[in-house]
Amino acid sequence: MTTTNAQSWWQHNVPTALAEKDWCFTHVRDRIDLAAWQAFTRNVPRDPYVERRWKRMSWLALDEQGKMKSLGECPMAQGGQYNDADSMADKLRWYPALEQDFLDRPDVRAFVESWAGLWGLDANEPILMQITGVRGSGELDPLQGQGIHADGCRYLSIMVLDRNNVSGAESVLYADRAGQEQVADQVMEPGDVLHLRDDRLFHGAKPLRQEDANQPYERFIIIINASFVDGFQNRMLRRYFPEAVIHEHIA
Repeated sequence: MTTTNAQSWWQHNVPTALAEKDWCFTHVRDRIDLAAWQAFTRNVPRDPYVERRWKRMSWLALDEQGKMKSLGECPMAQGGQYNDADSMADKLRWYPALEQDFLDRPDVRAFVESWAGLWGLDANEPILMQITGVRGSGELDPLQGQGIHADGCRYLSIMVLDRNNVSGAESVLYADRAGQEQVADQVMEPGDVLHLRDDRLFHGAKPLRQEDANQPYERFIIIINASFVDGFQNRMLRRYFPEAVIHEHIA
């Protein structure tokens, strides 16, 4: 897959918006079977590190033909400069892989391959893809202590997968970590995607509220990112994927 073909998978304004302002909102509802993707949230296990959260993740890459492949196991590792939450920062976190039936779906493979092409990734550059979400009742901070933050990478996209009995949880972008320069503020519905240059912008989410107090809520998202600038994560990637392409100048 060429970069041009990969970019054409997205709405026509996406590459231009990213080039001009480093972020954009878009959607993929016409490209994927959203209901089929949503079904995979049912088997996402509880996060052993963070209360009231569920998570799976897999490390992926493109092969020499531009096709998605799985790299295997490697922990998630976020340094404290990128994550303020005590339950996550400066820890090696291991999660179950995304289900193989999910990764084998043609629309999932097309999503990952086109996402990599949009950012111009080469073969064997590690890509982290997660399904993560919250369930429960009452008000909740969707980020659970992370606050306004960056994920420690260059390229980041967030897709809302499922959103039931939820109000709030707006996705917010900032030019600064202090949150004084807000760039965007939007409620994202299932199928919506936020692309951003994570090394140039900061992001957060407003509190999530339960609409019907008699029913539980659920909100799941897909996070996909690559080209890590977090030295802690890059050290783990080198250890577990010695053949992977990791850019030394951003390690």
